[in-house]
Amino acid sequence: MSESTSLKIRKKEESKWDLVSLGEVMLRLDPGDVRVATTRQFQVWEGGGEYNVARGLRRCFGLKTAIVTALADNPVGRLVEDLMNQGGVDQSHVKWVKYDGVGRTVRNGLNFTERGFGVRAALGCSDRGNTAVSQLKPGQIDWDEIFGKEGARWFHTGGIFCALSETTPEVCKEALVAARKHGVITSYDLNYRDSLWKSIGGKAKATEVNRDLAQYVDVMIGNEEDFTAALGFEIEGVGDDLGELDSANFRKMIEKAVATYPNFKAVATTLRHAKTASVNDWGAVCYYEGQFHEARPMPDLEIFDRVGGGDSFASGLIYGFLNEKGADWAVNCGCAHGALAMTTPGDTTMATFDEVQRVMKGGGARVQR
Repeated sequence: MSESTSLKIRKKEESKWDLVSLGEVMLRLDPGDVRVATTRQFQVWEGGGEYNVARGLRRCFGLKTAIVTALADNPVGRLVEDLMNQGGVDQSHVKWVKYDGVGRTVRNGLNFTERGFGVRAALGCSDRGNTAVSQLKPGQIDWDEIFGKEGARWFHTGGIFCALSETTPEVCKEALVAARKHGVITSYDLNYRDSLWKSIGGKAKATEVNRDLAQYVDVMIGNEEDFTAALGFEIEGVGDDLGELDSANFRKMIEKAVATYPNFKAVATTLRHAKTASVNDWGAVCYYEGQFHEARPMPDLEIFDRVGGGDSFASGLIYGFLNEKGADWAVNCGCAHGALAMTTPGDTTMATFDEVQRVMKGGGARVQR
């Protein structure tokens, strides 16, 4: 086995953080069983693609995690802070930005998301322009402290953060380069969102940005759409409706991706066929050390709230690698954790590690007493 194909992870006792994430944290306003356009009340959750991974590793798997982000210092930002306190993710690298009183120059992001049901798809409406995190610039974060002095074992970020502004990809590259310099494993979730890219160049811009950053990534993560939309790799036999997903076609795509980016030590993708908003086929595959590993498929998985399923997959996968459980165990852990996250409301996981292990073993939903 060539050393260049394996993940070399720092020892736990040498590190302050098991994982550090770079990304946005915002409020999700959830109308519950009704629609955004007709509701009279919302429930509030915190969320953000990169943050959700750190929170999942902290709350479900008990690892030490931190978030690098920026928030406007006002009551909304302090609500986000309070929600993050409940999640247990360390905030010592949160940058607080003075609020101008109105939000002309800086604000906190909002995401209105309804769950969908049956033939009505889930729907999101973002309100996140001019946010504090979107205004981060290179040189504002001391990455040498985080990766050197504090000794993070794993660094995670992704395509949502990089879609926020012209400067966020530059911050992301700065962090990825610093992480590799210090021997920190890097992971990146492509997390393509058409709504975030459409006004700044669409898929072409997303591909340009993500292809540039991909050369610094050890573990590349995505879903059935991401690798095509964000990296430009076509998947054979997959139509626009992403129906009847065949893992063999994803294996061919991953082989092309690894050939193009030999720095990829692992590539993982979730497989989802949304039969309805409430019933999905769910699965995952992972490439590592020249071999493919497929999670136990979950056909006809009942969905309560699909948002955050991919992020919870990523946290389960990363936990497996951080604890040297092997790629097969890791991809099954990610798949089970993602499935459980979609049985509860909100973006973040409410699952326990015992529940994840039970689902990995094929356990049913019989009441636990």
